[in-house]
This record gives sequence, C-alpha cells and structure tokens, in this order.
Amino acid sequence: MTTPLLEIKNLHVTIEGKEILKGINLALEKGQVHALMGPNGSGKSTLSNVLMGHPKYQVTGGEVLYQGRDLASLKTDVRARAGLFLAFQYPTAIPGVSVVNFLRTAMKSRFGEAFQPKEFRKEFKAAMAQLGIEESFATRYVNDGFSGGEKKRHEVLQMALLKPELAVLDETDSGLDIDALRVVAEGINRLRGPQLGILLITHYQRLLSYVEPDVVHVMMDGQIIQSGGKELAHELEAKGYAPYETEKAPAP
Repeated sequence: MTTPLLEIKNLHVTIEGKEILKGINLALEKGQVHALMGPNGSGKSTLSNVLMGHPKYQVTGGEVLYQGRDLASLKTDVRARAGLFLAFQYPTAIPGVSVVNFLRTAMKSRFGEAFQPKEFRKEFKAAMAQLGIEESFATRYVNDGFSGGEKKRHEVLQMALLKPELAVLDETDSGLDIDALRVVAEGINRLRGPQLGILLITHYQRLLSYVEPDVVHVMMDGQIIQSGGKELAHELEAKGYAPYETEKAPAP
C-alpha cells in the first residue's frame, strides 16, 4: 500500500478560540486533482493556510502528513522547500521586486545547490512562452498593478518553475473573466501529471469545466460531508449547497 502524498486525519483547527475545522479527513495521491468545494465560511481557505503553516491558526487535534511526514513541527519556508505550494486567493503586491528577480530567488531557495543560474533565464522564458505571457512581464513588479488574470497567471508561472509536489490552489478562479479563466486552466492542465498532486479550492463548478478533477469534496461548517467523482460538482452547480446544510461528516 502506497503512502498518500497528503493525508489529513481528523484535523481540528481554531483561530482566536473559535473552532473552524471540525474533523477534516482527506487523502490525496500523487497525480490526482482533488476539488474542495463549499460556500463562504465553510473553512476551505483555513485548510489551505493550515497546510502551509500560518501561525494564526492553532491545530487542536488530528494530524497532517505530507509524504508520510508530520507537518506540525515544520515552518512555512521548510514546507515550501519540501515541495508544498500555495496559490493565494488574493496574491500580495511586492512593489520594487521584479517578477524575474522574485522567481530567481524563489527557485534558488527551493532547489538549493541544484539550482543552475545559467539555466534560469532559459527555463523562465520557456515557461512564460508556454503560458502565453509576454516577455515584458518579467520586469514588472510582483502583482503591482496586475489585473486579476495576470496575478493568477503569475502564480501558475511560479508553479511551472518551482515544480512543487503538492499544489494548493485557493480559489484560483476568483475574479477571472472567462478568457482569463481559460488561460489559467490551460496552464494548470499543462502542469498536472504523475508527480504533482493538486488540491483545487473553489466555490463554483466553472473552473472544473476546464480542469477535470479526480475527486470532489463538499465542505460545510468545517467538515467534509461528502466526496465523489466529477459528477458531484455538476450536482452542486444544479442544486447549490442548500441540500447539504443539515448533513454531518461521516465518522473517520
């Protein structure tokens, strides 16, 4: 039996004394795309922040295993170097830091001695071309004045270069028009493969029309109350979350 890439066992999390996650159970294998769907306030973004070690959130029960390794004692930068990647719902602007310098520094930190400065420019240009990003993008300051679509494409560009093993995409479709959504989805599809696991967090089914998930989870009030195939996303699109509001998560 293989060890899951990500295994969450009965995870309980509080913030400022209020319990947000109330017993999350989830197992994601390498090569899989899992979609985590739920209404605002259900705890989806809390889970993404906990996976990356945000200090504001306190784990009060359960555990999170990444490649069989307990994440509890690992700082955020250690998790990132180990191959975890989080694409934010609202990426932060960094005035004064160009995209090319930001990504060069990130890759050097991620790969350490294996980072090849002479190969960086070639890889960087190839990744931008693959994602349909103009070369002038390289000298712009990170997310400073970027449109919603440019911010999300920049995060997909980071994924392409940092080569994570687990990518958590927190509402990547937020604020995108249909053209930008299609471009971002195409970028995700180019990167998915047997060595990458993706946890795709979203409210809506529309992104899943372009990025087909292997598993769909429904999250309500801090619990995953149902899991199924891609047809579950279509059911949510048709019926909404109301039919699930009185359900409780199955016992672990």
